[in-house]
Amino acid sequence: MVDFNSTSFHPATFQLTGFPGQEAARHWISIPFWVVYISAMVGNCTVLCVIWPDRRLHQPMYLFLCMLSLNDLGMSLSTLPTVLSIFCFDVTDVAFDACLAQMFFIHSFSFMESGILLAMSFDRFVAICDPLRYAAILTSPRIVRIGLAIVIKSTSMLLPFPFLIKRLPICKGNVLSHAYCLHSDMMRLACADTTVNNIYGLFATLFTYGLDSVFIILSYVKILRTVFNIASHEQRLTALNTCTSHICAVLLFYVPIIAVAVIHRFGGNAPRLVQILMSYACLFIPPVLNPIVYSVKTKEIRKGISRMFSRDLL
Repeated sequence: MVDFNSTSFHPATFQLTGFPGQEAARHWISIPFWVVYISAMVGNCTVLCVIWPDRRLHQPMYLFLCMLSLNDLGMSLSTLPTVLSIFCFDVTDVAFDACLAQMFFIHSFSFMESGILLAMSFDRFVAICDPLRYAAILTSPRIVRIGLAIVIKSTSMLLPFPFLIKRLPICKGNVLSHAYCLHSDMMRLACADTTVNNIYGLFATLFTYGLDSVFIILSYVKILRTVFNIASHEQRLTALNTCTSHICAVLLFYVPIIAVAVIHRFGGNAPRLVQILMSYACLFIPPVLNPIVYSVKTKEIRKGISRMFSRDLL
């Protein structure tokens, strides 16, 4: 029986789910999640350990990469407690307020990732379209202000979400459909009008993902126009190659989000397992693959990793 708070009509706890019908295999399912979390932690910490001590890498491109790695660590740590408690320890209950906090951090880090990717596209835009003023435009204080603006914008956009959920009476049960707390998942359990939540959620999504993606596309339109005006074929390839890692990071972030949106909008008959896997992909793919992409495609990161491991071996 669900234990409800008698004054606010909120359940004392929410019950999280992993993969419905696979309860007996939870401990086996935990193995890939351990691999994912360890890979994300090791990969992003390695990128930070390579860039931060090396003054030569304190350039705009690498400082933005540090922001991306920190954000990916934050995203991984936001989901880790509940995901591993379900699959490793069969603990499915999470307190109502703890669920609100996790929802806030998951959505905030997701919004911040979008903002950081936009800042990185601006970095590539200035580096290719206005290289002579690159150092003058992207100074260290300005990069710090850009980072603070991303954090303030993302958290302020998400700040109303917990209050919008708290004002709703939750009386359609307490079972959520994921191993972590999301705004839409909690909202569907309400037995009151959720129009305000829906409108504000749509506004926040369009204002963040929508605007950021539009500006990223516009940046690359300008970049491509500049690159194709370069006479030398070799210089064109060199310029485009500096954008490869960022393009991969953008695709790793936005493609799963778009896929989930399409499935929810048009894939009503899609298997439940597919919907769950795509939801996990949105949160887990970028933190794992971003450091791998930048390590493979960025020569200075590869060299830094080689130096770091060679020092450890010596």
